[in-house]
Amino acid sequence: MNSLHRQFPPDFVWGVATSSFQIEGAATEGGKGESIWDRFCRQPGAIADASNGDVACDHFHRLDEDLDLIASLGVNAYRFSVAWPRVQADGHGAFNPQGLDFYERLVDGLKARGIQPWLTLNHWDLPQGLQDRGGWFDRDTVHRFVDYARHVQARLGDRLAGLTTHNEPWVIATLGHDKGIFAPGIQSRRVAAQVSHHLLLSHGLALQALRADGARSELGIVLNLSSTVPATAMPADIAAAKLADGHGRRWYTDPLFKGSYPEDALADLGADAPVVQAGDMGVIAQPMDYLGVNNYTRSVIAASGEDWNAKGRGLPVSDMDWEIYPQGLTDLLVQLKHDYARLPKVYITENGGAFPDAGLVNGRVQDDDRIDYLRTHIAAVASALQQGVPMAGYMVWSLLDNFEWASGYLKRFGIVHVDYDTQVRTPKASAEWYREFLRQWRG
Repeated sequence: MNSLHRQFPPDFVWGVATSSFQIEGAATEGGKGESIWDRFCRQPGAIADASNGDVACDHFHRLDEDLDLIASLGVNAYRFSVAWPRVQADGHGAFNPQGLDFYERLVDGLKARGIQPWLTLNHWDLPQGLQDRGGWFDRDTVHRFVDYARHVQARLGDRLAGLTTHNEPWVIATLGHDKGIFAPGIQSRRVAAQVSHHLLLSHGLALQALRADGARSELGIVLNLSSTVPATAMPADIAAAKLADGHGRRWYTDPLFKGSYPEDALADLGADAPVVQAGDMGVIAQPMDYLGVNNYTRSVIAASGEDWNAKGRGLPVSDMDWEIYPQGLTDLLVQLKHDYARLPKVYITENGGAFPDAGLVNGRVQDDDRIDYLRTHIAAVASALQQGVPMAGYMVWSLLDNFEWASGYLKRFGIVHVDYDTQVRTPKASAEWYREFLRQWRG
């Protein structure tokens, strides 16, 4: 580990991250309503192994065990999400006290163990009751989200360190409403563009409402961002990479920090561009306390599309076939600092790797590839910090092996192995490495 731990200040936030649908299970218990992912999992062919999140890691029933597990790692933060349909079954109407009780036990359990709670309001599992009304394409969902945000803060906000509005709106819009490979499975570029606008608008309105209600936690949003580079020095590849960056990174960061959508992406959308009402962009550009960045790989773009041939470039790949290139994380963070004078402090809210773990051998999972991934990416964060990027924290994705969306249970990101038949948790060698790194950091 050498001196890597010495490159971070004593107030740095170190955590692990999860999301509700991927770990909780208890899909129909305690008054929980149906989410769009519950519905999507029932579509033939939607999930690679034909699985679902009905049980997942059974976190709902194993909360205390999992809180003890988190504490054993020596982290000072835990990022989790609230399942909106667990606290408001249909996304409108009455709130469910049983669901809120669960998250209160979670937050209080973290606080009792000296761990900061970082709550995400929307990690993709929109109530199906709202989807039936039009989902994120319907502007009314924006206001339902604000009501939900206010209700959750009223119950839990006094004990939170951070409150995030949305996790990865690009994924919701593009994979869920343009490509159709994630819930709700819609394929329309026009719908996706409008969805992206409504997600950003609901973020801004929620921040206004939460602050008006006396927010005591830090408020922000989490974006999945990548360094985007051309595959070659050919002008066509350079132009394609710039446009891809416009549709990906800048489509979300420009409105948040400049109050406008990028002109190149708008021009490319043409008639598919979102309907923007007067005042919307000013609302979206509300000052934030932090920006959460989820990063796993970089994007290499050719005129013909994304170049996935990392092996051809001599680079390793994860089990997701994503290129492993830690320098890309530093490049991304430095680019954000360069582009946005209003950039707030930045947390890496997800970073990690899926690898084909060999499974338990004599009670251990020796995941050296994941250790190397974490070590080199934490070093990439340290490099950004040294270059003046206002880095404030790093959270590993993920605490547990879990339901990996359209991949089902075929991909394992966890630093803790989960036997899905028995629900036994076994910290992997990467968890032991992280624990020792944090021990040295604390000194």
